[in-house]
Formats: sequence, C-alpha cells, structure tokens
Amino acid sequence: MGRIICCGLGPGDPDLMSVRADRTVRGAKHVAYFRKKGHPGQARRIVEGMLAADVCEYPMEYPVTTEIAFDSPDYVRLLASFYDEWTERLARLARAVDIVVLCEGDPYFYGSFIHLHARLQGRLEIEVIAGIPGMAGCWNAVGQPIALGDDVTTVLMGTLPEAELEQRMRNSDALVIMKTGRNLTKVRRALASAGRLNEAWLVERGTMPDQRVARLMDVDAADCPYFAIVLVHGQGRREGSAE
Repeated sequence: MGRIICCGLGPGDPDLMSVRADRTVRGAKHVAYFRKKGHPGQARRIVEGMLAADVCEYPMEYPVTTEIAFDSPDYVRLLASFYDEWTERLARLARAVDIVVLCEGDPYFYGSFIHLHARLQGRLEIEVIAGIPGMAGCWNAVGQPIALGDDVTTVLMGTLPEAELEQRMRNSDALVIMKTGRNLTKVRRALASAGRLNEAWLVERGTMPDQRVARLMDVDAADCPYFAIVLVHGQGRREGSAE
C-alpha cells in the first residue's frame, strides 16, 4: 500500500525548501502537481532539475482558473468535479506506490491540495511536509519586519468585497493581501480608503529570479500580476515590552 505525500516547496527559491522536502522530491518516483492548462505550473518550475530521470509525472490541469468568477455555480461545479476526479486517480495509484504531490508554500496554508486531502481522509495514508509560506518569502524580499511588538497581523484575500477589505484594513496593524491578480484595482481602492496605500508594497514572484518589489502606489493600476502579494508592515505597538 502506497502513500500520498504532499510536499511543501516553500516560497519559490529551491534553496528555501526544507531538507526533508528536498530529499523527498529527489527520491520521488511518481509526482503530481497542479497547473493551468498550457503552462508548466509554478510547483513544477520550482523543482526543475531536481527530479529523477525516470520519474512519472501527473500534471493536474485546472479546468478553469480566472476565466469565470470564482463564486459562480459553474466555477464551483467544475472545480469540484476536477478534485473528485483526481482524488480517485491518486487513490488508485497510491494502492501500489508512493505519490508525491508538489505544493507551493505550505500545503496547509490555502494550498490547493487541501481539497484532495479532505476527500482522501480515511482511504489511505497521507503525509504532509511543511513549507515556508510564500508570504514569508515576500516580506523578507522587502527587507522589513512584517510585525513588531503587539502588532496584529491580518491575512486577507483580494477576492473579498471591497467594503470588508477596507474595514479589516483599518482594524489591523500589519496586512498580507493574497489573491490579488485582477483584484488589484479593488485592493488599491480599499487601501486608499483605509488610509494605508502609502504604506503598501507589491511583491511579485518573491524569492524567484524575476522577483519584483515595488511601492504599490507606484505600480500601474492595470498591472495585475498573478503571483503577487500586497504587504503593509506593522509599526510595532508597545515594541520593546518585557512581555
């Protein structure tokens, strides 16, 4: 009986993978990874040159990504069917061999693998290898601490309604805003309304060779990179407290 091993690859730079993840990837005989149709996939790109010559690869191609709204019934139906199909395929394979599923960042932090994880519970052995979350790689790229002292850090999705984004931006010290992409214009408006735009950074492809770090207010409103995170650093409430 094989296992499914979900391997967290970290923020993008292969040097930031854990020793355990590196060993697992290099020793894998069967690997699966998510990707957009027609693209190599970010997880696969991270491990380029690390896989064994005789490895069997299983690209899991999303039926849709940004073509239709993520909250539309069609989007939900197509993604559910996709995850159902790959759950069955991986479960069949894992009856005989170990399958390594590659995952950017940390699998338990908004990772796509979690949709498979929930469906596979109780059916076979699952192992998850932790990875450095992408946001950690991004705030290191800026070169400033994301939070100090008693700062409260909030992680937001750019897909949230603009009014909710603004409210949460006002009520937190440090901000990490994920799933920007075509939501970037909305995120900018919410930050401006909350009085936080001047503090915001955009980090695209953090830790990767084509990394870009820029003040968000200096980025063209039409420039909506997919692999990007917006950061607002905390200022350190009660910094230096003895507690």
